[in-house]
Amino acid sequence: MTKTLLIIGFVWPEPKSSAAGSRMMQLIAVFQSQNYKITFASPCAKTQNAFDLESENVNQESIALNDSSFDDFIKVLNPDVVVFDRFMMEEQFGWRVAEHCPKALRILDTEDLHGLRKGRQQAFKDGKPFDNSYLFSDTAKREIASIYRSDLSLIISEAEMEILQHHFKVDESLLLYLPFMIDSISKNDIKILPKFENREHFITIGNFLHEPNYNAVLYLKETIWPLIRKKTPQAKLHIYGAYATQKVSQLHNNKEGFLIKGFTEDVNAVMQMAKVCLAPIRFGAGLKGKLIDAMKNGTPCVTTRIGAEGMFGEMEANGFIEDNPLEFANHAIKLYEDADVWEASQSNGFQVVNNRFSQKQFQQIFTKAQENGIKQLTENRLNNFIGQMLQHQSMQSTKFMSRWIEEKNLRSSS
Repeated sequence: MTKTLLIIGFVWPEPKSSAAGSRMMQLIAVFQSQNYKITFASPCAKTQNAFDLESENVNQESIALNDSSFDDFIKVLNPDVVVFDRFMMEEQFGWRVAEHCPKALRILDTEDLHGLRKGRQQAFKDGKPFDNSYLFSDTAKREIASIYRSDLSLIISEAEMEILQHHFKVDESLLLYLPFMIDSISKNDIKILPKFENREHFITIGNFLHEPNYNAVLYLKETIWPLIRKKTPQAKLHIYGAYATQKVSQLHNNKEGFLIKGFTEDVNAVMQMAKVCLAPIRFGAGLKGKLIDAMKNGTPCVTTRIGAEGMFGEMEANGFIEDNPLEFANHAIKLYEDADVWEASQSNGFQVVNNRFSQKQFQQIFTKAQENGIKQLTENRLNNFIGQMLQHQSMQSTKFMSRWIEEKNLRSSS
């Protein structure tokens, strides 16, 4: 019997533009390995970078916010599993799924904890230490409510698992640690990668619509890169990323070796040409896709504690973790000039990918969690009283706001 999956996407997947897009394609691959018939639906407009899901036998559907046409759509589809891409989609559509497909397993893919990321960003802007006054924000309240309303939430970072369980007291039965799922790096893969002597320059990469990435580039431009360039005057920094706006492009300076390259079709190719990856992330959450790309392609990295969060566990980093800008620059220069340090750091990266982000291992874990979730759906929901409470009509402000907007739209058009 064919199983049916509906994914409700905040945006259409762009695996060449963002780590979130790559993550979504990894999830789709897991469900395809279980022979699910998959439909991906989103209220967002497609960009030219959107992946052609139909080439992977995934049906694509556009859906409307605050519109009962979704009710008809989901009743016909009648999915066995629904995945919400970020808590905002669960807020918008979760109540409709619960009403019309009550037996569907509802999974929330958080991508990263938005409340954590936004709280850290606000603390950074305020020039204050991040504490619970920033963590327990309105965004966090909405996000935690979404986690409770879902049958299972996918958490990409061990650090975020810790925060959810210890700061927000979320029961571990509602959470599944599911990081990036990466193919193992073989000895043959390593053999064909460019060596230290065949690489040159520094690299950083990241979608510029993501504020932590733009901030990191600005930090490089104003503080870190001048320190590096002073000691390595021939070196250049190649900066890649989708959606480079005018304020990004105007940072380009040939004389300083600070080169805005913009979007790249092949992150692996540009990462393999570079000698060192720089990722001075000062706020954010989740796992950093740029560090995964660097490790996969044998490119040592210098990052911050925020950048490294949840990435290495007890293992050695593929380079250095440093928050002080002068020391950050010194470590970058060390990697750039010392082949022995560079090669040891590269080796660390291969081990991290193979031991902490095994595609085979986490695919099995996710598959088992889905199967158990479906089998124990009624029992699990009975044990989740807070989730039941948040589904109660007296708590459904999002539902009634949506109904009001729909009614208002209908009256306006008549």
